[in-house]
Amino acid sequence: MDDKVDAKLAARTARRYQDGDDAPGPLDEQIFIADYSHKCPTYVHRTPPCQGSCPAGEDIRGWLQIVRGIEKPGAQGADDIDWQEYAFRRLTHSNPFPAIMGRVCPAPCEDGCNRNEVEEQVGINSVEHFIGDTGIERGFVLGQPGPETGKKVAIIGGGPAGLAAAYQLRRLGHGCTVFDDHEDLGGMMRYGIPGYRTPRDVIDAEIKRITDMGVEVRLKTRVGVDVALETLENDYDAILVAIGAQAGTALPVPGGEAPNVISGISFLAAFNENRLMHAAERVLVIGGGDTAMDVAAVARRIGHIENVAEKDRVEHVIMGQTAHDVATVAKRQGAEVTIIYRRPIERAPAAKMEIEHVRQEGVEIRTCLAPVEAVIGPDGRATALRVIEVEWEDNKKMVRKEGSEFDIPCDLIVPALGQIGDFRGMEDLANERGLVNADKNFQVPDKPGYFVAGDIVNPHLLTTAVGQATVAVESIERYLQGEEVGRRPKVDVRHFDLLERLREDELTPEALEPSEVRGTDAAKFAVHNYENRSFQEIIPADQLYLGHWNTVPRNRRGEVHIGSDAVLGHFSERITGLDEETVKAEAERCMSCGMCFECDNCVIYCPQVAVKRSKRGESTLGRYVYTDYGRCIGCHICADVCPSGYIQMGLGE
Repeated sequence: MDDKVDAKLAARTARRYQDGDDAPGPLDEQIFIADYSHKCPTYVHRTPPCQGSCPAGEDIRGWLQIVRGIEKPGAQGADDIDWQEYAFRRLTHSNPFPAIMGRVCPAPCEDGCNRNEVEEQVGINSVEHFIGDTGIERGFVLGQPGPETGKKVAIIGGGPAGLAAAYQLRRLGHGCTVFDDHEDLGGMMRYGIPGYRTPRDVIDAEIKRITDMGVEVRLKTRVGVDVALETLENDYDAILVAIGAQAGTALPVPGGEAPNVISGISFLAAFNENRLMHAAERVLVIGGGDTAMDVAAVARRIGHIENVAEKDRVEHVIMGQTAHDVATVAKRQGAEVTIIYRRPIERAPAAKMEIEHVRQEGVEIRTCLAPVEAVIGPDGRATALRVIEVEWEDNKKMVRKEGSEFDIPCDLIVPALGQIGDFRGMEDLANERGLVNADKNFQVPDKPGYFVAGDIVNPHLLTTAVGQATVAVESIERYLQGEEVGRRPKVDVRHFDLLERLREDELTPEALEPSEVRGTDAAKFAVHNYENRSFQEIIPADQLYLGHWNTVPRNRRGEVHIGSDAVLGHFSERITGLDEETVKAEAERCMSCGMCFECDNCVIYCPQVAVKRSKRGESTLGRYVYTDYGRCIGCHICADVCPSGYIQMGLGE
């Protein structure tokens, strides 16, 4: 048995005494005297690490609970929706793009999943993928806009941040107009990720749900050029800057300005606009992120053609001077594609699955190489990239190995090294990094009424842009109300709200009558023995009873494995979603960290029969059991055997 598996088994083993320990006395004394305590159990809700790791702040545990059947639509089904729509509503409260994110998000939530301490993590984004696709197939909507407030917000940019902000603003009843300089909405979802990863019909469906809420859209309109920023200041109550970072950073070496040195962002945009249909025979990609992997994968798919005309060279297409004739597709041949990265591939920020895919598709990845110079030929074009071998001291400091330079011949160099914004007409908003400054509430400092979200703050994940948009809208709401924006919670994600759940189940606490009230755990005007720490605490694995969990293999989505000999012209989706039965099985693997999932351990193991199920008609999520404090002796067995860490021995301290 390897050490990794053995450590996980040890973590799941509950032992009060170790081998060789002396018996501490008669067992009846241990059970009935030594384990007596003045502290009684209380029920403490905390945020699970999946949610704490989700940049969009989704209520992941919540919609997994719905999929597995623990949480059901409110008021005993009176809302007349099934679990699929209920899960969709819960998920899209924070993220209106479940079908897209379920496909392309690298799932930092899964890295945080406490099940990693038992075995492989829960396949969270495979469940999200299913919910998103079901929403499209069945025509689920995002809900009705809130009552109209008469306020208007200008949103500059129609990518994930701008569209997510439009959705949240309409939920609040604010009017909004999205200005975008492209022919279609979507931003990096549409123009920065290859269509075989984000099918266009999926993007269109998820965007339409947002615009159907009454969002005004002005396409092919560049703020600062077609409409002045000052006009927006006069016509709108607030402005959200969500222009994305759709310009690639230059290759910072001599020769980096050669015409056939093209940024990864520009390369992908030309491909996604159906202008770029073939690349070059030898393509060299620089970088270790998802953009680099996408460029390499696309280059292998579109290949090259022999004896290309000058007008059809890649740089002319990417600069928008021309577009490839679709007839050239029949002449395509394979391309030799190489990625160079300055670090070991294990430290690359790209999703591991994407790295595996490009390798399967015939891309060579060469690591610990840094560019030195683009070698320029007689015609002014780059013919090779000169690189140098590097080493890393303590994984932090890069050290060049002098004398190790060599040339890698190529016909096209595509650096995917970083992104900046395009500020034509809005130069005053740019900072020294080519982005926009933002405070913790996503306000633009020293510009009242200006807010910002998405890659233009700091290029990152699509889900990060969605989460920033939600926070920005909350700040806009306070600004429009004339309130101080204030501080954000320590754990700044979507949280389970017990009072909201009680209202759904028609169990709202009664009004407090103005009379003398004694301390009690039975009065109907309060929620007793429940503490919500979700805004301050993320529950770690060491506060769970891991011994409860059996090992259950992860249910993986299907993958289309494309070999190097079949990749040319292959533009079908690589991932196939789970079916309903398998999705439910995967959701069952969730350990419900920080919230009761009705396992009955506390009821079964309480030696005093003090823990009991709530009465029919009074039970709901988070209130499935209660403690009879007249019988409880504080033995803490219920807390010891609680798999989710929901029971804490704190009452009486």
